[in-house]
Amino acid sequence: MCPQKVLPPYICTYQGVLLAGVDEVGRGPLAGDVVAAAVILDPAYPIEGLADSKKLSEKKRKLLFDQICTRALDYSIARATVQEIDRINILQASLLAMRRAVEQLSVQPEYVLVDGNKKPDWTYPCDTVVKGDDRVAAIAAASILAKVTRDRELVELDKQYPGYGLARHKGYPTKMHLQALQQLGPSPVHRASFAPVKQLLMDLV
Repeated sequence: MCPQKVLPPYICTYQGVLLAGVDEVGRGPLAGDVVAAAVILDPAYPIEGLADSKKLSEKKRKLLFDQICTRALDYSIARATVQEIDRINILQASLLAMRRAVEQLSVQPEYVLVDGNKKPDWTYPCDTVVKGDDRVAAIAAASILAKVTRDRELVELDKQYPGYGLARHKGYPTKMHLQALQQLGPSPVHRASFAPVKQLLMDLV
């Protein structure tokens, strides 16, 4: 996790508006929480190299993660759990995680830009931006915080539930992961509502 952020005694704006970028990571995997982040960048401390987290190397993501934690005006990381994903579906869980991330910011934004084409149910003035992690620096920063956080969590889950290769594929439905599921059955961190896991659970009944 990021260290606790000490906010500067002023609030910076982006084109006259205090802007937060929001993104989530982990909609496609079969295991683990979906993680979201919200970031308000500080124009006084620019960060070079921000981009869609999926297009960055692991080393670059970790470097930028530390810079975002140090230089952003404010940031927040939140999640929706596996249980929530199974109860309300992955889309609604992703929107819930993003809403939590924004609501947990210490500095409340005046405007929010959300990656994708769906926005959470909230009162913040906002817009959605398709491929926003490639187009908006604050969204790119949020995608990096979310991905590095989730990747680290899957490494830890791999220690708790060995054999699935979670540290390697981060829960995505790779051939290795699907084979491990067939051999070991689902673990408590697998999403029971996702088709490959759901089918295995039905076969066990």
